Amino acid sequence: MLRDLILGVQMLFVAFGALTLVPLLTGLDPSVALFTAGVGTLIFYFITQRKVPVFLASSFAFIAPIQIAAKEWGIPVALGGLFAAGFVHMAMSQVIRWKGVEFIDRVLPSVVVGPVIMNIGLALAPVAVDMSKQNWFLALLSLTTAIVVAVWGRGLLGLIPILVAAAVGYLAALFTGHVDFTPVREASWFAVPAFTFPEFRWEAMLFMLPVAIAPMIEHIGDIFAVGKVAGRDYHIDPGIHRTMFSDGLATSVAALFGGPPNTTYSEVTGALALIKVFKPHLMAIAAVAAVVLAFVGKLGALLKTVPAPVMGGILILLFGMIAAVGVRTLVSARPNLSATRNLTILAVVLIVGIGGVTLEAGAFKLGGIGLSGVVGVLLHLILPGAPDEETPSHIVDTPEEAGEFTDL
Repeated sequence: MLRDLILGVQMLFVAFGALTLVPLLTGLDPSVALFTAGVGTLIFYFITQRKVPVFLASSFAFIAPIQIAAKEWGIPVALGGLFAAGFVHMAMSQVIRWKGVEFIDRVLPSVVVGPVIMNIGLALAPVAVDMSKQNWFLALLSLTTAIVVAVWGRGLLGLIPILVAAAVGYLAALFTGHVDFTPVREASWFAVPAFTFPEFRWEAMLFMLPVAIAPMIEHIGDIFAVGKVAGRDYHIDPGIHRTMFSDGLATSVAALFGGPPNTTYSEVTGALALIKVFKPHLMAIAAVAAVVLAFVGKLGALLKTVPAPVMGGILILLFGMIAAVGVRTLVSARPNLSATRNLTILAVVLIVGIGGVTLEAGAFKLGGIGLSGVVGVLLHLILPGAPDEETPSHIVDTPEEAGEFTDL
């Protein structure tokens, strides 16, 4: 029992850096993110019949949409949009239950999914640069550390480049006088997380719905990856429809408390492959640990003292990796890029997403990443011909291909 407890807490340690990064970037509370990651993982654990060793936590795909929605309507309204986004997964889970997972590849081929994922990373590039230029020394130190650990790290160390880079950058900031511990001193040891309840407006909800496309595809890839690592067909038993429904419900529940959307964490899958222990209840232990830590007030305050340039340096690599995952999606699926229809879809989706095209009609507004996803799907369905893909866009060969930096 003690061994399983240690291994379970280690799973949370592997996910911790990425888990807390999303709320720090979007204005959400990191303690709430810990709480909703734990609750979301427990929801997943029970709905999937305690069969799948997966940890759910903060999704990077929603960073830019949350920032945009929060600026436009405020955090509570943005959370209302995130609540609606969870229903995309839940609705698609029922379609998959009816039509099979092959339906995803017919509607969302790599020529649509690839550029949408690229847009997520590229749209965030200015955020990383703006944070880094406040102190390039700290930013470059964090960036260099992340690269070194990601490329040359072995064992458990190689699975936590974000956490190691944040620690190195934070120590450097501490020694150079860029950390203010006043919030930590003022915080109590026990504190209820700053839960924020959503407000519901149609324009914010419609804005968030298309963003769920990319993490939905990533979810399927992660389930195939963890199944391959564990030697189990989780896409059959308990089934992709159950895992995707659980993911969507966890996202909607997270929004009700003020947490970021949840997604499957592939670095935790990599950790499972490393220790070769595939017990689903380890994730339940990690989830309970996350919920408990959410009520440690000084931990939440400490996370908020991380200087912006430290995170900015990490994000230069992280956001670039997200864009690279989009490229990899295209390369792995090998669509016919000599076909005019495929080049047209790729070109239009990229420009709509990166250019920030926005459609407005009264209170309705749809733009950026979400609009690029909708445009891509419509072009794929309307234009004659087929992408001629050899490999489904959601298939990955190893947990390493799923990657530390692809928690979309």
